[in-house]
Amino acid sequence: RPTVAAATGEGKESGGTAKSLDKAKNATGERTSSRKSEIVVGREEGAGSDRDAEEKEEEELVIAALYKFFDLKNYKELRNHLLARCELNGVTGVLIVAPEGINGTICGTRKGIDKVVTFIKSLEGVGELSYKESKIRLNERPEGAFFRMRVRIKKEIVTMGMTGLDPAKTVGTYIEPKDWNALIDREDVRLIDTRNTYETLIGTFKGAVDPKTESFRQFPEWVAKNLDPKRDKSVAMFCTGGIRCEKATSYLLQKGFENVYHLKGGILNYLKEVPEEKTMWKGECYVFDERVSVSHGLRVGTYGKCRACRRPLSEEGKKHQHYEEGASCELCYSEYTEQQRQRFRTRHRAIGLAKARGVPHLGSAARSAKETKKRARAWAELTKEPSSTATI
Repeated sequence: RPTVAAATGEGKESGGTAKSLDKAKNATGERTSSRKSEIVVGREEGAGSDRDAEEKEEEELVIAALYKFFDLKNYKELRNHLLARCELNGVTGVLIVAPEGINGTICGTRKGIDKVVTFIKSLEGVGELSYKESKIRLNERPEGAFFRMRVRIKKEIVTMGMTGLDPAKTVGTYIEPKDWNALIDREDVRLIDTRNTYETLIGTFKGAVDPKTESFRQFPEWVAKNLDPKRDKSVAMFCTGGIRCEKATSYLLQKGFENVYHLKGGILNYLKEVPEEKTMWKGECYVFDERVSVSHGLRVGTYGKCRACRRPLSEEGKKHQHYEEGASCELCYSEYTEQQRQRFRTRHRAIGLAKARGVPHLGSAARSAKETKKRARAWAELTKEPSSTATI
C-alpha cells in the first residue's frame, strides 16, 4: 500500500511549470492494466526467467543518489508533484529542490525508483542526471534506507553560501575512478577532502588534507587561509557523491586556481568501480541514510548511528563512558544539557515500546490507515492534473 508523507501546498503554478509537469506525466503515466498485460505476455514467452527476475526484485531495494545543476524556475510548485509521485510509488528518501537544480537520495523498489527517476528526467531543462545506484536486501533492512519521504525547498541544493557560482557552466576537470589513483599519487597534486569532520572521521583517501569543517559554508574560509593559486598549481578534491565538488571546484576556478580536478561520481562511484585490492581509500564512507556507512562494492558498513546527534558510531565508541543508547555519545555528550538528554531518553523508550508491541513508531509506516488513504487520494488527484493547485 502506498504511503504519503506530510506536505504543505505551494503557490499556483506558472505556465512553464504546467508544461514541464505535463511532459513528465506523459513519461510516467502508463496505466496499470497495460503494464499487467505486458507482464503476462513476458511470462508466456519465458515464465521461468521472468519469475526469477521478479522474485529477485522483491527481495531487494534500490537506493538512487542523484543531482543536477540546472535552471529550475518552478522549484516551489514542483515540490508537491515530486512528493506525490515518490509516495504513490512507495519511494522514501530526501530530495532538495532549489533555483539551481535538484539533489537527493531515494529508496524503493526497482519499479518505484524507475517511475520517479523517469519523472525527474522529463522535467524541462534537466537533461542528463548525475546518477548512482546501490542495493540493499530486504532481509537486511526491511524498512529500507529511510523512514519517510521528504522534499525540501532551499536556496541551494548544496549550501555553500557564495554568490556568483554556476556549476552548470564552470566546474573543474572530472577524473574517472579508474584514473583517480594515478592523479592523487602525484607529488604536485594537493588532495582535499571537502566533506565535514563527522564524515572524514570514519574514512578518507590516503594523503588527503582534512579541512575539519563542521559545515560546507566554512569551506571558502578554509580555502582563503590554506590554499594559494600561486603555490598550489594542481588541486584535486572529492566528496561523497560529487555534488559538493561541483561547487568547490567552481569556487576555486573563480579564485584563480588553474588546474582543478574532482572525482567523477564521488567516493561512492570510486568504491563501486575500483577493485578493493587496488584501492587508495582507507576506512568506510559515511552516507546520509540509515545504512550510515558503506565500504567497497557499496556493501553496508560496520557503523551505527548516535540517535542524539546522528553522527556515525563504531562498536568501540559504544564502550565509551559517555555513550548511552538513544541519549548521547562521546562526541555529543558535552553539546547537550541533561534536560535535552532526558528528552532523548523518553523518545528512545517510546521507540523501544513500539518495537516490542510490533507497532511502527517512526516515519510513513506510523501513520494511521485513515490518514494514509486520505493523503493517497489527494496525491492521486494531484498527479492526475499536473496544473492543479491542490494542497494538503
